Amino acid sequence: MPALHQIIVRPVVTEKSSAAYQTGKVYTFEVHPEANKYQIRDALQKLFGVTTTAVRTMQMRRHSVTRGRTRGMTARWKKAIVTLKDGDSIAVFEG
Repeated sequence: MPALHQIIVRPVVTEKSSAAYQTGKVYTFEVHPEANKYQIRDALQKLFGVTTTAVRTMQMRRHSVTRGRTRGMTARWKKAIVTLKDGDSIAVFEG
């Protein structure tokens, strides 16, 4: 099992994810590709001291990209969408 900081790779801050956590305490993270929902829930509770009520995960597929003359593929990664208990928040997203 990976360490806590290896399970939660980084927060995903986009226009869509910022609207989601402002309205419903829904946070989005990039997580380790082999981490399951229980490991993600435990890592968030221990790292940030919050109570999670739901964890949804999805595999983000590779996309082809062109930068100048070079063509390539983006890496695949795993995204977790986490809902917190009312009253809890994560300071990383509050800005």
